[in-house]
Amino acid sequence: QVQLVESGGGLVQAGGSLRLSCAASGSIFRPNTMGWYRQGPGKQRESVATITSDGRPMYADSVKGRFTISRDNAKNTAYLQMNSLKPEDTSVYYCRVSAPGYDYWGQGTQVTVSS
Repeated sequence: QVQLVESGGGLVQAGGSLRLSCAASGSIFRPNTMGWYRQGPGKQRESVATITSDGRPMYADSVKGRFTISRDNAKNTAYLQMNSLKPEDTSVYYCRVSAPGYDYWGQGTQVTVSS
């Protein structure tokens, strides 16, 4: 079993910044991919950014140049630095860790961007 605990969400004005953290504990398989996903009201969950164990990131087009994903393998923690936030970034953000035959999600953290 793996537990993922997200933190860092909150309310911010448009143009502001937030940093999300996701701490994983339990039976961590490597290599793995850690990622951030989001789901807004009435919308499907979508990928925001992912990062492999060796540090290769991928981003959704909507966040490229504004968000940065990183990870600390020694701490089993992933981060999402979100800059230049927009009202359309308002969502519940979920952390995920995955590998072949292995897929765990966190409970989510709310990010609200006011205009």
